[in-house]
Amino acid sequence: MSRHVIVTGASRGIGAAIAEYFIEEGDTVVTLSRSTGAPAGCAKSFAVDVADSAAVNQAVKAAVEEFGPVDVVVVNAGVTHDGLALRMSDEQWREVLSTNLDGAFYTARAAMASMVRARSGSIIFIGSVSPFIGVAGQANYAAAKAGLVGLARSLAKELASRSVTVNVVAPGLIDTEMTSELGDAKEAMAAMIPLGHVGQPSDIAGVVGFLASNRARYITGATITVDGGLSLGH
Repeated sequence: MSRHVIVTGASRGIGAAIAEYFIEEGDTVVTLSRSTGAPAGCAKSFAVDVADSAAVNQAVKAAVEEFGPVDVVVVNAGVTHDGLALRMSDEQWREVLSTNLDGAFYTARAAMASMVRARSGSIIFIGSVSPFIGVAGQANYAAAKAGLVGLARSLAKELASRSVTVNVVAPGLIDTEMTSELGDAKEAMAAMIPLGHVGQPSDIAGVVGFLASNRARYITGATITVDGGLSLGH
């Protein structure tokens, strides 16, 4: 049976790979992204800034009215604005927290109402290993991604009685446009990965697909690192 799946930040990279995974599964995929770009085969794409609570609510409501209750929501939208904490501006801090943490909460809250009524559903946050290994210049990003773990565990407790699972997938170094901006730092991090290579967006999509399936129906409140062993020992 086709599921109604919402993916945020699906215009490129990990988000696009996740959307493509569910499309290949035959699901009805709706995307929310700042740009209108979305993988071919999406049922609908909304140009939405997830930091805008009202816009998120409106988009999810429209999706539910057209495609029915949300079965799976993958909260992937995120930005980086790196800089050493001593020199980090209020704007750098706020922009990253607004998108990566506030936006995650707004999206989950908007989608969970239909899940609670249906007494089923899966919420999956795309986090990062950054909070676990410590990355200089990413105080804002790491704080936001660490916040997703606490958010997921709280929601898991709140929604368990309605058979809604909530989990976090924490990617390590993945080959995307965002990580290409790291320059020499990317090569240094790659050298620290025990498996010896950078991950691909499809590696994350596969784990997300598992968590959204019936095979993972007894997993909730978990954080699964997908990092080639990068965070081992942390």
